[in-house]
Amino acid sequence: MILAAKFSASSVFIPCSCGPPLYKGIVLLCSAGVPSPLRQYFCHLDPDADPSDPFDIAQTKNAPPETLKRWRQAALVLNASRRFRYTLDLKKEEENEQRKRMIRAHAQVIRAALLFKLAGENQIVSDTPVALPVDGGDYAIGLEQLASMTRDHKLSVLEQYGGVKGLSGLLRTNLEKGTNEDEADLLNRRNAFGSNTYPRKKGRGFWMFLWEAWQDLTLIILIIAAAVSLGLGIKTEGLKEGWYDGGSIFFAVFLVILVTATSDYRQSLQFQNLNEEKRNIQLEIIRGGRTVKVSIYDLVVGDVVPLKIGDQVPADGVLITGHSLAIDESSMTGESKIVHKNQKEPFLMSGCKVADGFGSMLVTGVGINTEWGLLMASISEDTGEETPLQVRLNGVATFIGIVGLSVAVSVLAVLLARYFTGNTENPDGTTQFIKGRTSFDDAFNDVVKIFTIAVTIVVVAVPEGLPLAVTLTLAYSMRKMMADKALVRRLSACETMGSATTICSDKTGTLTLNEMTVVEAIVGKKKINPPADSSQLHPSVVSLLSEGVAQNSTGNVFVPEDGGKVEISGSPTEKAILSWAIKLGMEFDAIRSESTILHVFPFNSEKKRGGVAVRRSDSEVHIHWKGAAEIVLAACSRYLDSNGCLQSMDEDKEFFEAAIDKMAASSLRCVALAYRLCEQEKVPSDEESCNDWVLPEDNLVLLAIVGIKDPCRLGVKDAVKICMDAGVKVRMVTGDNIQTAKAIALECGILSSAQDVTEPTIIEGRVFRALPEKEREQIAKKITVMGRSSPNDKLLLVQALRKGGDVVAVTGDGTNDAPALHEADIGLSMGIQGTEVAKESSDIIILDDNFASVVKVVRWGRSVYANIQKFIQFQLTVNVAALVINVVAAISSGDVPLNSVQLLWVNLIMDTLGALALATEPPTDNLMHRSPVGRREPLITNIMWRNLLIQALYQVTVLLVLNFSGLTILGLEDDGDREHAYKVKNSLIFNAFVLCQIFNEFNARKPEEINCFKGVTKNYLFMGIVGFTLILQIIIIEFLGKFTSTVRLDWQLWLVSIGIGIISWPLAIVGKLIPVPKTPLSAFFIKPFRQCRRPRDA
Repeated sequence: MILAAKFSASSVFIPCSCGPPLYKGIVLLCSAGVPSPLRQYFCHLDPDADPSDPFDIAQTKNAPPETLKRWRQAALVLNASRRFRYTLDLKKEEENEQRKRMIRAHAQVIRAALLFKLAGENQIVSDTPVALPVDGGDYAIGLEQLASMTRDHKLSVLEQYGGVKGLSGLLRTNLEKGTNEDEADLLNRRNAFGSNTYPRKKGRGFWMFLWEAWQDLTLIILIIAAAVSLGLGIKTEGLKEGWYDGGSIFFAVFLVILVTATSDYRQSLQFQNLNEEKRNIQLEIIRGGRTVKVSIYDLVVGDVVPLKIGDQVPADGVLITGHSLAIDESSMTGESKIVHKNQKEPFLMSGCKVADGFGSMLVTGVGINTEWGLLMASISEDTGEETPLQVRLNGVATFIGIVGLSVAVSVLAVLLARYFTGNTENPDGTTQFIKGRTSFDDAFNDVVKIFTIAVTIVVVAVPEGLPLAVTLTLAYSMRKMMADKALVRRLSACETMGSATTICSDKTGTLTLNEMTVVEAIVGKKKINPPADSSQLHPSVVSLLSEGVAQNSTGNVFVPEDGGKVEISGSPTEKAILSWAIKLGMEFDAIRSESTILHVFPFNSEKKRGGVAVRRSDSEVHIHWKGAAEIVLAACSRYLDSNGCLQSMDEDKEFFEAAIDKMAASSLRCVALAYRLCEQEKVPSDEESCNDWVLPEDNLVLLAIVGIKDPCRLGVKDAVKICMDAGVKVRMVTGDNIQTAKAIALECGILSSAQDVTEPTIIEGRVFRALPEKEREQIAKKITVMGRSSPNDKLLLVQALRKGGDVVAVTGDGTNDAPALHEADIGLSMGIQGTEVAKESSDIIILDDNFASVVKVVRWGRSVYANIQKFIQFQLTVNVAALVINVVAAISSGDVPLNSVQLLWVNLIMDTLGALALATEPPTDNLMHRSPVGRREPLITNIMWRNLLIQALYQVTVLLVLNFSGLTILGLEDDGDREHAYKVKNSLIFNAFVLCQIFNEFNARKPEEINCFKGVTKNYLFMGIVGFTLILQIIIIEFLGKFTSTVRLDWQLWLVSIGIGIISWPLAIVGKLIPVPKTPLSAFFIKPFRQCRRPRDA
């Protein structure tokens, strides 16, 4: 189906594909040959990986499409639309990429035309007058003019409006104070220019899930068989009695479809809510002269938006002011080129990222009236993504499915052979088929019943719900993790976190509170106490400090007209220094209006400092620098003492270095403020030269050194200890002074004692960076604290640790952290201080920037793996028991004790209800007392094999004894009604079998612990599902006998059923006392197989 969406602003039709699922029906293809470069690539990543196994994918993050396509083709699938629902639709992804390229081409054409025009003209001249703005309701400019000007980058049109200042007048916006905070004004703007939203494809409704649930090939066959059985039954026995057999199968199939669809629909709603959270970006804008935080959806045309490095441009707009502002337009143009924005190229496109510098913009286009909105509305967002566990479970499901299919075919062949050779008897002892006597209708009906049993065995045997159980537990975990302040962007990270062996954490804001205050200040050689006491300083010193702080800052100060509390915005460090300067007497707005900024060198995490050149009212040019104390100090040749006199640095440098070390040892962040005069002849005269001006950073005059306190978070020491006990090493990677890093690490428990503080346990980034690659890999294992590190040092550390076999989680908040976040197995960005670039490169966003939340993510990651293992153990026990009971009974007697309807009910308990009950178990403290889950650790551990084999063996033994000797044991041999006696026996077998599964569900909760009831009463979902299953079982036995071919059981037989089921509890306790070998059982089978394959592959 092709849908066309018309967008009024651009009058462009964009086709949107909503095609059918990529796969249909049963797909069982042989593993395709893999190109040798790809095979070598994966072997390099993981030497233990088996390149011939399509399901052996250790990391789906950044996996090539060939690998993803390969495992899909190798999977045995009964219902592709359901099985592959939450995996990436590779076909749709390709279509989306093509559509993105098409829309990007539009932006490229505009850009090429603009560059051509700028190259041919020294200054922009408009040859043809542009039409005057048409009245846009309450505004002097209309939507179409704005959209056209911004979209086509019409600089001449902007100039005719009077530049950005004239445009702000047309939009009734103050460039310094922004729009009003008045709701009526904001509503007017939305009505006139639209809201910052775009139409999105509506989520699938419940009926669509119902439609998908019944597209299971085996269910379709069962429906056909039920229809045939219904027709034959009514024909031979009449409507009153003949509809039961076919009707009961219909009802059972409908129940399976309904429960499956309901479960899947609930999952879908959870994912929709989480995706909405991801899209809802919070940003700072200027309204009413103050900096306020709003949702990206609340942005309106006319808003003034400050931009800084790492931000996403939230809408189309025009540059107001910018300093070294560089924009990465690759998301729109497809080119990785960085574009510098200035008054000659002032147009900003929504969806692009700020790569460098800072500035502010006037919003001129929002939502669907932007190129980005058009792009987002025209592609159907696919949130599908497979995880390593999901892929492995598809492999397990395929293996079990093949075994089950083989068993079903064997049972079908045996039952048909016995039937047509006259070896199958009715309950009364008469032969079912006698050649020449049995009517065609009776024979056909019997064959349909046999065929139905075989198909139902396939339904039970092929665990379609196994891979979906991963999605269920991930959806549950993601929802709960939101409450624990962690927003999951990639599903795979949720489970990979359970395998994490090391966490490389930032210091500021993660291990500390990010609530900074200046607690020490040194001006000249004098310690100012209290640090904001201006009476101890000469007025000229206060003036220079105030100028340096006010102009060399990306923060802002808002002083309410009514004399209320001063509001300070910016990064925590900026806020601390601005607050200190205000207490010294700084008048922020007055200083900014008295001097003009000529050029800005934005703070750089590589150089650890930032600078600004300002022209004062007396025409003097001052260059102010601010940054890491020891780095700024190294560039100083003089200092200003507290009396305002210049002093030489030569003799006193050691004093300042000692002061810095003393502050750092007290866990303080040390920041130095310095300045210098710049000769007029060295100041560039025009704007273009000014943009390329390299600010001088030598011969500086030191103004002050401030010590900023950022206390450790409460509970961070406990969180670090929990990680250490769980086998996860915590490493601190910080840009701060090595002494500050050491002090905080000791305070947090990352370093156990001062004796640990030797290289390479604690190391500087420059030292690590200088090491040869091989040596870096060896040293990386020993590093606990890295100080004065750059983002590139963090990336090198991550790469070295991963090569050494670690599963690495990394925290980051800056734009330059993006490569490390992308490279790590799990990238964790900060929700409060993190830039949009960092968030987009990460897998999980820590919403409260707290290290304790990172530890909770580890717990949930381990819980995902543990819950899946519980479900596998439970499901395989049912699989093995049901298959063995039916196969042995079919071969020996030609009949099966568990019929189609009963098996469908068992399938429902095992598949959907079992997944709901076990895959949503909350994490326990016990999870953090074991080692991380290895990438290659088998899904089915030796403990699981022991548990499931004991339970399956018990169930098979008891139920087969009942099947063959049940009449004697129950004293029913002398029953006059032979058929009723058989029904009682089979009803008891069915009832006992179901109760065994209900009781075994408790055992599956704690595969390794003796007490399987611990915490069960707190898990209301588990108790609810067990109760629901039990009530339904009672209803089936007591009231639905006609449908399930069962009879009512008296209280003695109910006690027998409960007794058989309850024995599984003490049996499980005894079983858990049996020791198991540490070497996985699978290794004994795989090793010879691999040895045979290697010579053949060589």
